[in-house]
Amino acid sequence: MAVWLIAAVMLMATVAPMRALAASVLVHIDLSDQEMQVSVGGRLVHTWPVSTARRGYRTPTGRYRPTRLARVWYSTIYDYAPMPYSIFFKGGYAIHGTTEIRNLGRPASHGCVRLHPDNARALFELIEANGKASTEIVIVP
Repeated sequence: MAVWLIAAVMLMATVAPMRALAASVLVHIDLSDQEMQVSVGGRLVHTWPVSTARRGYRTPTGRYRPTRLARVWYSTIYDYAPMPYSIFFKGGYAIHGTTEIRNLGRPASHGCVRLHPDNARALFELIEANGKASTEIVIVP
């Protein structure tokens, strides 16, 4: 019995550090401020302006996990508009890059969360590296 207990403790000691390798990623989007903050392992690493839903549209609030990542994507609803580095989190809603960078910092989208393409790529690669299961997207009013 003692041998099994020692083996179990040794296994736990090896598995726990492997889980720690994938840091948790928190993507916090504030609709009022039109700002995204990205934290990794509890440490703030990025603060970026975003564009979310303009009048007549909505960006959903709540807590989500990424459901799908697409490095290259085109809107199937809005004239095949490019959505580079898409991080889908609720149905067709995604965080993605935009060519309309002049509108960042104010509501301008049909509901998605738009980022500068360089920032969208950085976020996409961060989530890709850490895993969708280790990422939480929080959107507040």
